[in-house]
Amino acid sequence: MNIACFGYGKTTRAIAKRLGSCTFFDDKVTKPFVDEEGNTLQPISEFDSRNFTHEIPSPGFPPSHPLIQKATHLISEYDFFAPQMPFSIWISGTNGKTTTTQMMEHLLSDKGAISGGNIGTPLADMSSDAPIWILETSSFSMHYNQIAKPNIYALLPITPDHVSWHGSMEAYFDAKLKPLSMMKEGEAIILPKMFADVPTNGFKILYENENDLAEYFGFDTSKIKFKGAFLMDAMIAMGIDKILYDRIDYDRINAFILDPHRQEEFRDAHERLWINDSKATNIDATLACLRTYSDHPIHLVLGGDDKGVELEELFIPLKQYDVSVYAIGSNALRLEALCQQYNIPCTLCHTLDVAVEQINHKHNLRSIAMLSPAAASLDQFTSYAQRGNLFKELVSAV
Repeated sequence: MNIACFGYGKTTRAIAKRLGSCTFFDDKVTKPFVDEEGNTLQPISEFDSRNFTHEIPSPGFPPSHPLIQKATHLISEYDFFAPQMPFSIWISGTNGKTTTTQMMEHLLSDKGAISGGNIGTPLADMSSDAPIWILETSSFSMHYNQIAKPNIYALLPITPDHVSWHGSMEAYFDAKLKPLSMMKEGEAIILPKMFADVPTNGFKILYENENDLAEYFGFDTSKIKFKGAFLMDAMIAMGIDKILYDRIDYDRINAFILDPHRQEEFRDAHERLWINDSKATNIDATLACLRTYSDHPIHLVLGGDDKGVELEELFIPLKQYDVSVYAIGSNALRLEALCQQYNIPCTLCHTLDVAVEQINHKHNLRSIAMLSPAAASLDQFTSYAQRGNLFKELVSAV
């Protein structure tokens, strides 16, 4: 077995560490060299598919990449480890994947379940002795899958995202729905109603909102502490627990602690409420945050790398809120133009420090100030976490 790894990232390096030295092809490599673990790194121009039996791409490699175009033995990370994958639960969707996966692992920790995939642990680092794998699974990963499939698949709501990677919304939807074509009778699929007609041999549990999930599984939502988008995350995790072990444990789910940067509430020295929702990197996540605080006037920091999506899908529902926009990031001018088009108050700030300064002059005890950018962070930051931490630091100084 002679393996070529596309991209010198966490996923492929874990594969090399497990299997022995591999050959890496990476866009950043200009001259061949050998790393401290004995792996050979080469420029992508040196790739010749005839020299390899397997070519495993990092999840972020789009179909248009030259290495993908030249590959003749391409296999996804999931397919490569499919023969040793135990009972698996896959969590996907545009938003909420990480939280739902974490909640799922929290609920099933007494059953020995472990989590991985996009959530941080590559499949190469996961133990095949664990009885259950819970995998946060992106559309990138599923695009290349031909063999691997879940035993239970939970698809959270999906909205426009990663259009530039997939090439179209249809291709993005197709990647998210790919597992359905491989699932077997008796295997459960928690699925948005908009995909009710997609054929599968699995058993569909259809939902449109939290009420549908509560009715199907018999949940009392008043006993669940989470609200907004987190309520749906919690009920999908609880639903899988109910499917597998026929139990509903409100105390256990309520003991789960959310990660920072998702609807993270904090107050400044004047007791005004601010929301750090920096992880809202797409439209649907921002709309979910807005729905949670819809009863208040909102000062909303928007902007960053919008990944080429149609922002009209944000601005049409935005009109129903008492909202003022503070535009930052690489798409700030585009946001300003859309605010003018939809008659929404907008302050052109370009950077986060200016936005916080401007909001500080107008924010009061009745209003909500939130960073919920509907865009990725990499135009101005190293990550959404850095963006969120800076937001909190700036607010603490007002």
